[in-house]
Amino acid sequence: MSTSHNENVNLSGNGGADWFTIDKLLGGRLTLKQPTSGYRFAIDPVLMAACVKVRAGEQVLDLGSGVGTASFCLLRRMPEVHVTGLELQSDLVALAKLNAADNGFGDSVYFVEGDLRDRKTFAPKCFDHVMANPPHFAFGSHTPPGHAGKATAHIEEATLQDWVRSACRWLKHRGRFSMIHRADRMHEVVSAMNDACGDITVLPFWPRAGRPARRVLIQGMKGSKGPARVLPGLTLHDEVDKYTPAARAVLEQGEMIDLDL
Repeated sequence: MSTSHNENVNLSGNGGADWFTIDKLLGGRLTLKQPTSGYRFAIDPVLMAACVKVRAGEQVLDLGSGVGTASFCLLRRMPEVHVTGLELQSDLVALAKLNAADNGFGDSVYFVEGDLRDRKTFAPKCFDHVMANPPHFAFGSHTPPGHAGKATAHIEEATLQDWVRSACRWLKHRGRFSMIHRADRMHEVVSAMNDACGDITVLPFWPRAGRPARRVLIQGMKGSKGPARVLPGLTLHDEVDKYTPAARAVLEQGEMIDLDL
């Protein structure tokens, strides 16, 4: 495969190879470089990508793409789509480009360094699906972590409304927008999406049976007037803290979570 979009990556200014680790994902189906210090991926982008239902040839935007985790999970399941990642932090963009080459995705994915508040980054209405895993904490609500990269990943610079507004600006009519977020901010996400989206679907992720959800996946269709739905949800762990079979199918085998129930 050609790697014309993601080649010639220079990491010399980041302190050499010891500033990142190499980790496995999807049961070894992906190998990803990520910073030793700073933002390190968890299961959120994996769960989010599993909820994105796409068809061959469609264009997907990964807002806040980090080292490419959600992009690559989607491509591993559906290699016939094209993904563009937009990320604010230059070191994460550099690692994402290396990860694209290392995993053989070539021209299926393209990573851009930029701020989602810049309206000119992409043309309006050019993506079939947008997915986003934004910082979970509003500015001023928590003490930022000491590491600058981790602070950027966890504390909002762009507001939640900025994330939704940008996603809907670049999303085609009848395209879908998916966001994973903290359950206690679900009302903010739904409120922000209501202006442009309908058919809003909420999928809770239960830590284990009988426990309140900590994360939710919220998906809407641009231009739709359809009613909102709350799905039964996915239980992640059993009583001994192992992944449930349904969670393992997603997190280790890369299976899709079908929201069209």
